[in-house]
Amino acid sequence: MTNPLRDFLEIPYDQLEELNLAIKADRLARLPAHELREKRMKALSDEKRLKAVTVCFPDLEGRLHMLDYDKKFLLKSADNLTFDGSSIRGFSQQAESDLRLGIDWSAFYWLPADLFGPGKVLVFGHVQERNGDPYAADLRSRLLNYTNGLYEKDGTICHVSNEIEGFLFKGRHAEQHYRETGQFEFISTTGYYHSLPGDPLRLFIDTAAEAQRALGFANEKDHPEVAPAQFEMNYSYTEAGIAADQVLLYKLICRQVAHRLDLTASFLPKPVTGVNGNGMHTNMSLSRKDTNLFYDANGREGLSAQGWNYIERILNNALDICLVLNPSVNAYRRLDPHYEAPNQIKASPIDRGSMVRIPLGNERSTRIEVRSIAPDANPHLAIYTLLRTGLEGAHAPIDPNATPRTLPDNIYDALTPFRASSFVKEIMGEVVQDKYAELKQASADRCPRKLGSQIKHAEVMFHHEVTNQFLWGMF
Repeated sequence: MTNPLRDFLEIPYDQLEELNLAIKADRLARLPAHELREKRMKALSDEKRLKAVTVCFPDLEGRLHMLDYDKKFLLKSADNLTFDGSSIRGFSQQAESDLRLGIDWSAFYWLPADLFGPGKVLVFGHVQERNGDPYAADLRSRLLNYTNGLYEKDGTICHVSNEIEGFLFKGRHAEQHYRETGQFEFISTTGYYHSLPGDPLRLFIDTAAEAQRALGFANEKDHPEVAPAQFEMNYSYTEAGIAADQVLLYKLICRQVAHRLDLTASFLPKPVTGVNGNGMHTNMSLSRKDTNLFYDANGREGLSAQGWNYIERILNNALDICLVLNPSVNAYRRLDPHYEAPNQIKASPIDRGSMVRIPLGNERSTRIEVRSIAPDANPHLAIYTLLRTGLEGAHAPIDPNATPRTLPDNIYDALTPFRASSFVKEIMGEVVQDKYAELKQASADRCPRKLGSQIKHAEVMFHHEVTNQFLWGMF
């Protein structure tokens, strides 16, 4: 037999980058939805070597769910995709389980065949009610609707860049096996910026960075981080909705690359006692017609009055939104000042213990950096919450000479102001606010209230990005 039985699409990485950057440009240009739909469906129809379309969506806690649809089926049924929402924690109850899945044709990606399998593409979906209305717990759609509203109102655009740290541990499924092993094993013990070109940590970083680049992330730099076996891969800022999608894709790529190398990429905020934790520093700025609204050459720290108002609203509402930015029991271990952690409710250009930092910038790059976000936060919910808080939250000037307040050091103390917050109710809706609090309370109840200084099994086992239905049901 001279011809292979299967001939599915495999695109070289340089061509993938060109294709995905072109799609990203369409999204940034805000091409009409019907035009995007027509272009993407034609591409699917014309490419005979495509077999499946992976449709993905995040749940309320930020876990990424994926369904593979046969390409021919999807082309015929794209307007009538359904799934069982009762199986998604934080979504429908069993009695009202059926939900619809709309296709966001702007968020379409050609995929590296060596990581995702040949003949596949990926697209994000909108979760919808049975009648087609947006589903309240789909914070991705809510973020997109809010940012689109800002642009339609006066041309305001929110730019975001996330710096996502992770750990690389030996063995597959190291987080799931923690209940038996009680420990994580570093793949490397080298330090900040230091690793040999061919060592396992560098090999992992290089491979994951190649995949990011191919998906159109616009890479900037990558390197080992401060803690042993810790990594960070940075890419350029983009509009808020794209940036949030990229956080989920970043973690998906890292996990898949690590799995192929018989390793585990972990985004637990503090998986190991005694070393720095993982953060997701989130840089934000607002612009209008190429003007950076946060920049003022004569302003304090080069920041405009609007930029300072944005910061002050976030700081003033810091306790209300802390649970959104730090959504797990384990996240509060990271907020430890002994490890450069941002637990002080203040802003500073240099103090890395501040919740908000003001990086050195110019007319193009001036921004604020929210440092108190853990990498296990739902990126769409976190960015949506920060954006609405910075623009609409209760405002009170911050006295730079006052003793700063501190963020909670446990999830229970974060749950209380979240539940009581009328502002959170306003931006999330009472039903979603309650659902989110219930999920976080359920995780907290599965862990010792007094955690002490050592990482406990329960805070890993019942973490929302780690646990499975089997373990959850055994509690």
